[in-house]
Amino acid sequence: MEASPMNLCNLPPWAIASRHFNAHPQSLEIQGVRQANRLLFERLAALDNPIERGAQFHDYMDVTFQLHQWAQETSAKGRKSLKNSYLRFLRGWMFDANSLEGAVLKGWVESRFGLPPTFHREPIRDIHSEAYYLYMIDRMKGSARTSAINSQFDVLFEFAQTELGRRHPGISHLTLYRGINDFDEHMVLEQLGKHDYLLRLNNLNSFTNDFERAWEFGSKVMRTEVPLAKIVFQGDLLPSSLLKGEGELMVIGGEYQVKVLTGG
Repeated sequence: MEASPMNLCNLPPWAIASRHFNAHPQSLEIQGVRQANRLLFERLAALDNPIERGAQFHDYMDVTFQLHQWAQETSAKGRKSLKNSYLRFLRGWMFDANSLEGAVLKGWVESRFGLPPTFHREPIRDIHSEAYYLYMIDRMKGSARTSAINSQFDVLFEFAQTELGRRHPGISHLTLYRGINDFDEHMVLEQLGKHDYLLRLNNLNSFTNDFERAWEFGSKVMRTEVPLAKIVFQGDLLPSSLLKGEGELMVIGGEYQVKVLTGG
């Protein structure tokens, strides 16, 4: 499915989705997020401990989006909207990427980076298909009763990019793995060799930095080089008391050259 002609990013969708971007990545920024949250990034820059930075980030989100005030709400809808924070959606994604939470996160990628999903419960070939319509229903259901959830994801992405840059200075890519059984969720654009493919990955994907763990999720493992700029979140960026997702990374899709490894 073609990228949207519009997004809220500093680069056009077609560039972000291209194999050339992955080979020569540039920084991705969502318009206005760093400027609007300047105080957060100044505080993070002053902290040397990554655990303290993760806690500082969550405290900032808690106050900025009033996530801690759900108990004071007089209506059930008000309480639920504040409890449905970015953490709930991260947990939902990690449990099932085709859940309502998964649809909301894919919708955020679509709105910010201009890349529509190519899979949600089933392949999505174009925006006029029944599959896209059903994805949009999940996206709207999941977004209901939330407190500015897309804005929460915006700040989360910019935090993740800042933190990854500090943890991997001078590094542009990470070698990541994804367990698969087949290519149902991804479009094969070209077979480059016996085990090498050019794929169009879904607009948001789960990967791991643990080769052995990837085998838990399929009979084959895809290995690819992922630009840091395309990593939306990594499970250990937040204190384990908030989120247990060590080793899992959420990656923006597009065209990726992958090697498929088989057992035996």
